[in-house]
Amino acid sequence: MPKYLLLKHYRGGPEPHRPFPPMDQWAPGDVEAHIAFQRHVVELLQENGEYVDAQALTPTRTWVRYGGPDAAPVTTDGPLPETSDLIAGWYMIDVDSHERALELAAYVSSEPGPGGETMYEWIDVREVMSGAPPEE
Repeated sequence: MPKYLLLKHYRGGPEPHRPFPPMDQWAPGDVEAHIAFQRHVVELLQENGEYVDAQALTPTRTWVRYGGPDAAPVTTDGPLPETSDLIAGWYMIDVDSHERALELAAYVSSEPGPGGETMYEWIDVREVMSGAPPEE
């Protein structure tokens, strides 16, 4: 069965459906409802045997690159990416088809936001490569 990542972005997507403030500006009850929905999605995926993993990420990041054979890795916290480039978290799923991955992504998109309003958030659906790329 193919595996997919359902990626949630901080403010990302082709265009915002509804403008919502960042989660750190939401009422505590709205944050709790949002997180409860995410837990519900995990339970649903587990019940269906489609769950592999789910994680949330902070917006803080460090860029790292190889510094050379006798050098330490080079790190920086800039240049700062566009906010839409930041991944907020993901669900890794193992499903029967691409269509099922899209169905689950649409459900994840229905999560509640501030005031309980449906977010209609864009979810980035990416299939996990099942093997190494072919050698040329």
